[in-house]
Amino acid sequence: MILDLPVFFTANDRAGGSISASGDSCVILEFSSVLNPETNRQAAKAAAMLTEAKEAGRLTGILDIVPAMVTVGIHYQPERIICGEGERSPYEALCRQIFTVLQAPFSAAIPPPRRIDIPVCYGGAFGPDLAQTAERCGLSPAQLIEKHTEQWLEVLMLGFAPGHAYIGTLDNALNPPRRTTPRTRVRQGSIGLANRQSVIYPMDLPGGWNIIGRTPLTVFATDRETPCLLRNADHVKFFAIDESTFYEMTQEAQ
Repeated sequence: MILDLPVFFTANDRAGGSISASGDSCVILEFSSVLNPETNRQAAKAAAMLTEAKEAGRLTGILDIVPAMVTVGIHYQPERIICGEGERSPYEALCRQIFTVLQAPFSAAIPPPRRIDIPVCYGGAFGPDLAQTAERCGLSPAQLIEKHTEQWLEVLMLGFAPGHAYIGTLDNALNPPRRTTPRTRVRQGSIGLANRQSVIYPMDLPGGWNIIGRTPLTVFATDRETPCLLRNADHVKFFAIDESTFYEMTQEAQ
């Protein structure tokens, strides 16, 4: 069953959406089938509203609320959802709770976006796919780097691995597909490029993104008070550094 979401944003921040079941213990709020900045912000705001309600005890039986690019996943315990009159299942009861929350005033303060500069050593051993990716984009490596570093971007979501940020959206020219054959190991700090987005690998992982460079920054560390360097809606700007600067910054961070 797919239900329409109520309109719960202001006139200048309004969009349709739907809610649907994903198995017997998760529902998905979807604001669009196409990624754009507006629907990304709407998903983030809905997740914040639902999290506030959960922490205040106005949403029961909720295990986790997971914002993504244009969706929010809500994992719940069906046995803890109380069905009201006319509600035939925990799913219907939870939908009612969600509708109520999204139509209520929102009092939580959403942290303002931070601006974070990300140094990147492009090409060479750090960016083995730079030349081939530039060719696919109809650019020289220097032109690709220029376009990759020319604008402020937004953290669209964290996912796949702890601290793994999806960053976009990039210039239309930077739209190569992912690699046909993924690598079994991509080094920590590697900068991936595909489909007008970049990612920063938080640790050594398998992956299929085109690797164009590497940052000396540690984007995820369990020994920090806040393990993830980046969070949803942060503004990020890449800037190029040379290899010697990369190693200097790596030493300084240790």
